[in-house]
Amino acid sequence: MTTDQQKLKAFESQIRPWQSQLSSGHRPVQENWYATIEQTRVVHAWEESIVDGMLQTADYARHIFLRYAEMRNSPRDTDAAVHARLKRQAMLHQPGRKFHILMWEAALHALICPPAVLAAQLDHLASVMDVDSLELGVVPFHAPLKIPAANSFLILDDRVAVTEDWHAELWLDDTDTIATYLKVWNTLQESAVYGTEAQSVINRARRSISSA
Repeated sequence: MTTDQQKLKAFESQIRPWQSQLSSGHRPVQENWYATIEQTRVVHAWEESIVDGMLQTADYARHIFLRYAEMRNSPRDTDAAVHARLKRQAMLHQPGRKFHILMWEAALHALICPPAVLAAQLDHLASVMDVDSLELGVVPFHAPLKIPAANSFLILDDRVAVTEDWHAELWLDDTDTIATYLKVWNTLQESAVYGTEAQSVINRARRSISSA
C-alpha cells in the first residue's frame, strides 16, 4: 500500500456513514456519544438549525429522532435513544467540565416539533443558562456575520472535530482541521450575545410561538 493510499484509508476510517451507524437504531449512536463526552473536559459546539443535544428536552429529542428515523428508514428505538441522549446531560452538573455552546437564532424557531414542544424546549433552555459548566451564546438574526451561519459541529478537547452531513458523520483529528473549526467557532462567537441579551433572544422566540 502506497503512502497516499494509507492516508486515504486513514481518512476514510474517520467517515462514519449513517447507514451503518443506524443499522441498529439511534440508541447505540447516543451511547457512543455518552462515552465520548464522558472522556471530554471541554466542548465547543455550534448549532445552526436545532437546539444542541446537551440541552434538549425529552419531547424535543423524541421528535428529532423520529424525523431522522423516518428519513433514513432506520429502526425506531426512539424511547431508548431519548434516554441515552438525556443521560449525558448529567455531565452538565459535574465539576471540571466546560460546555461552550453557540446556537443561531434560527434553531430557536425551527418547528421540527409541535409548537407546544418547542415552547417547553425554550423554557428549558432559559432555565439552564445559569448552570456553571455551561456558556451559552446565541447569534441573533440581526447580528453582523463575518462568515455564514452554517454547518453544525463540535470540537472535543481540541483533539477532534465532529461534523455531520446527510450521508455520514465526520470525525476529523488532524491539527490543521481542528484549528480551522476552532477559528470558525471563534469567528461565530464574535456575533453572539450572552447572559441577559441571550435570554432576550430566547424570550422573543418563545413569544413568537405564543402569538402564532
